[in-house]
Amino acid sequence: MNQMGASELRLRRLRQLGLAGAVLLAAVLAGLQPTGATAGNDPASKAPNVVVIMSDDQTTEELRVQANVLDEIGARGVAFDNNFVNFSLCCPSRSTFLTGLYAHNHHVFGNDAPRGGFERFEELDSNNDLPLWLQGAGYYTGQIGKYLNGYGASDPTLIPPGWNELNAISGPVDYYNYDINENGTLASYGQAPSDYVDDVITSKAVDFIGRRAAAGGEPFFLYVAYKAPHGGGPHPAGDRCSAGPEPAPRHFRAFQNEGLPASPSFNEADVSDKPQQIQSLPPLNNDDIATITTRYHCELESLLSVDDGVGRIMKALRQEHALRSTYVIYTSDNGFLHGEHRIPDGKVRLYEPSIRVPLLIRGPGIPAGRHTSDLTINADLAPTIVDAAGASANRIMDGRSLLDLASHPRQKTGRRLLIESQSYAAVRTQRYIYAEHNSGERELYDLSTDPAELQNVADTPEYADAQAALVTDLATLRSCAGLTCRRKRQLELRLHYTRRFSERHHPHSPLCARQPVMARVTGGDESQVRLASFRIGGSTVETTQAPFRVVLPRSAMSDSHPNELRATLDLADGARLTLDGEFEPTCR
Repeated sequence: MNQMGASELRLRRLRQLGLAGAVLLAAVLAGLQPTGATAGNDPASKAPNVVVIMSDDQTTEELRVQANVLDEIGARGVAFDNNFVNFSLCCPSRSTFLTGLYAHNHHVFGNDAPRGGFERFEELDSNNDLPLWLQGAGYYTGQIGKYLNGYGASDPTLIPPGWNELNAISGPVDYYNYDINENGTLASYGQAPSDYVDDVITSKAVDFIGRRAAAGGEPFFLYVAYKAPHGGGPHPAGDRCSAGPEPAPRHFRAFQNEGLPASPSFNEADVSDKPQQIQSLPPLNNDDIATITTRYHCELESLLSVDDGVGRIMKALRQEHALRSTYVIYTSDNGFLHGEHRIPDGKVRLYEPSIRVPLLIRGPGIPAGRHTSDLTINADLAPTIVDAAGASANRIMDGRSLLDLASHPRQKTGRRLLIESQSYAAVRTQRYIYAEHNSGERELYDLSTDPAELQNVADTPEYADAQAALVTDLATLRSCAGLTCRRKRQLELRLHYTRRFSERHHPHSPLCARQPVMARVTGGDESQVRLASFRIGGSTVETTQAPFRVVLPRSAMSDSHPNELRATLDLADGARLTLDGEFEPTCR
């Protein structure tokens, strides 16, 4: 029996094409490659621009009211439907974005000094972060809006390393009555409707795009950080939104009749399975629910100004003929809770509304209108941008580039994500989230049957196998660095069959696969496989028994074109992994 992998099969095809054909095919493939590292290193071609648009405290559910975000970015790019943040709090999350590191590696653990805030980041990380790496690759860099919590407190006009242009809100980040450090000059804004902070941020972004696109020359990186839907004032329209964000005047009361998100975890009746901190929370009363509802209305209304801004930014890129050569990324720094598990508001918690955030990307080489359910995290943003720009990071990052996943959104990579805070560490896989609290309490939720996280199944016999695997995962991740944070599963798909020429008397005819064809999953992590599903044509064959091998059904194979096979593996810790293989047409 012979073994034949997909890469060996493609190599043999090149040989069969002959030298001239191989050269032609190589030229075609080079022309089809997405703009990225190759383009960035080619002096004859300009590297792509990158625009990152970040909201503040936005949940994935709230994305539904943003037509421009959905139409201009999502429908023309890829939506990452299982995207999370490592540390669900503003400053640690933004520090992860700027470094590609988990919080335990960039060491920014809060919004305030001494263990958090801008000064902590400046002390530890600001001399080795994303804008500096992009400048090193020839990019012109700009930042507009919220930077890091505490920025401007000690030096209101400081320009951090790596920024060619800075328009950062200096001091308190409010919707009105705030200051902006405009490239070293402090400008004050008042309480007129034209001073609404997110509209000012948008105008500055549009101006930046117009100037840099007209200038030509080096590509640009623009980081646009909005205030909404984070709470804050002042509230010139009255006290209605005093518990939440202040919407722009034109959007006030746009959602005043909207209901809260329909979640079974809202005001959870029985929290006896939760940690003591949750058990101590009283049920929400009518006043609590009214406050949460109004806050939610104000959040949705404030997001309309962000959506307007996205529309204007996309229009500016299109008018300057820069849109096709620009990656546009939309995300949020963290999510937010609205009464789930009796928690009236806030973030930092390990529950899904707090840690899951939007992520949509469009740009060169990225297919339009696609969704991927593979796991991603905010530590992936810097590696993705570095990859797209053809830049070099001066550190080994904890995240991974998403460009390959964006191009192949149906793949699953078997990832395990670290979710952390100062009071717990957790691992998130495709199926489970498992947390260990500093108090010694543990939580485990089977999200395939309990997406609302109502039943903590930690330490139950039924989930002992899964919990054991997750305990091992978490022990590795909570102290991981670089490659150990994104270790790939040691699993591969092997095909066993006999090859022969299609016609015995014509030795130069194409090779074909002789029956039977056996597929097997093997590797160092084989003991972690619990289900292997092999799909070929329209047929699926599954096995739960090691060794994980099956004979592929003859009826599902083609004898006229190459056969493509996908193995989907469910692992003990709830991760899911796909492996792809290919073999010749079957012999007639």
